[in-house]
Amino acid sequence: MAHSSCLCCIQLPLPAKTDREREHKAKNKNNVAHRKTNKQTRTENFKIEHLLCFHSFSTKSSSNLLPFWYPLILRFCSQNQWLFPSNFEAMTWKSRGEVVLVPRSFMSQKWMIFLCIGSFCAGMFFTNRMWTIPEPKGLARTTAMEAEQLNLVSEGCNSRILQEKEVKREIKGDFKTQKSLQNLDKTISNLEMELASAKATQESLKSGAPVSEDFKINDSTRKRRYLMVIGINTAFSSRKRRDSVRATWMPQGEKRKKLEEEKGIIIRFVIGHGATTGGILDRAIEAEGSKHGDFLRLDHVEGYLELSAKTKTYFATAVNLWDADFYIKVDDDVHVNIATLGETLVRHRAKPRVYIGCMKSGPVLSQKGVRYHEPEYWKFGETGNKYFRHATGQLYAVSKDLATYISTNKNVLHKYANEDVSLGAWFIGLDVEHIDDRRLCCGTPPDCEWKAQAGNVCVASFDWTCSGICRSHERIKEVHKKCGEGEKALWNASF
Repeated sequence: MAHSSCLCCIQLPLPAKTDREREHKAKNKNNVAHRKTNKQTRTENFKIEHLLCFHSFSTKSSSNLLPFWYPLILRFCSQNQWLFPSNFEAMTWKSRGEVVLVPRSFMSQKWMIFLCIGSFCAGMFFTNRMWTIPEPKGLARTTAMEAEQLNLVSEGCNSRILQEKEVKREIKGDFKTQKSLQNLDKTISNLEMELASAKATQESLKSGAPVSEDFKINDSTRKRRYLMVIGINTAFSSRKRRDSVRATWMPQGEKRKKLEEEKGIIIRFVIGHGATTGGILDRAIEAEGSKHGDFLRLDHVEGYLELSAKTKTYFATAVNLWDADFYIKVDDDVHVNIATLGETLVRHRAKPRVYIGCMKSGPVLSQKGVRYHEPEYWKFGETGNKYFRHATGQLYAVSKDLATYISTNKNVLHKYANEDVSLGAWFIGLDVEHIDDRRLCCGTPPDCEWKAQAGNVCVASFDWTCSGICRSHERIKEVHKKCGEGEKALWNASF
């Protein structure tokens, strides 16, 4: 037993290494060292390439962010750990961009910091860069529409807000459209009035009547404001009536001109032309106008059934020729006290739309062949109905706004058989103040005479049975004598 134990403890000698094994082991060590050297070289080359890229970026780039990178470079330069290879302390640059490695013993850490700071300052000087917030390029500014959309998004796309804004937009568009239409209507109205004036001027020039002087009014006269324009409706066959009016209540010659200049009252006989222009009827009016110079010729064909059309043409022409507060229509067989008429109208001068006269409501006559027959009687309801309230046709007055309204809309205003009914119909639906003044429809003596003696002088006098003064060319002088206000009343009146 003892012998066998000793045999087991004996250490046998190891076999000797061969030359091949030793050579293989040395070769492996050399490969490992070579790989480490190559890896370190690649790392150093990579760091040098990054430093070269930074140098190119700092000298050639147009970015404004360089000042942001310089402090980082200074930091890494001061640490001097990983930016440079182990065998060199730092590196510098030549003007051509070549890299020069400076040995550790040549440049210290402090000099390296100064070099980085100097590089930063040189870059700032040569590139002329400042630390400013760059303005984004290629980005369009937000438009008003985009801003509104952004507001809608921020508001959570509230449907109620969207509806309100849509309504506001529609209202704004409607307002602009309405304003444009109003301007267009006003322009058309002005053109129509200018056309009516031009036609009246042409007609007066053709007729050769002295009234053409009214159409040649200069600009300073046109701007004058008159109190009223009195148009006396007359016909070709009413020469005696016109003469009786001239001999009683209508001033003549220099007195008529004085009345216009001092009192602002225009008086004219209103008449159109015959069916044949330049015929015997027109020549008779031309001769009469040459003598008296008190006609207003209209672009209208005379006829009893055309009184509504004549009334429209009269107001349209008069409002274009004279700027007055009131426009009056009166028949040539009615006596008028001018001063009393002026005093009556002055009381309503401040009102914008005034319709003054003796208001009535007569029956609608459907029977053919009778005087004042109404062909469109069915429009007024059942048989036996009455007309709406309107001023009697012997004399009525309208303010400037209403006369302008007639002139503007004359092409669309409907004409009934009776001109006083037509005038009342034109004002239905408008905000017009109807003024019923019974002094505008007094009777002939003794009615107007008693009222004058009582101090209540009438504006107009006529016979209801004749719709005017019966045989006016014979009796108007008598009416004027008994019911007239006197010549002094006119010249002493102050309107």
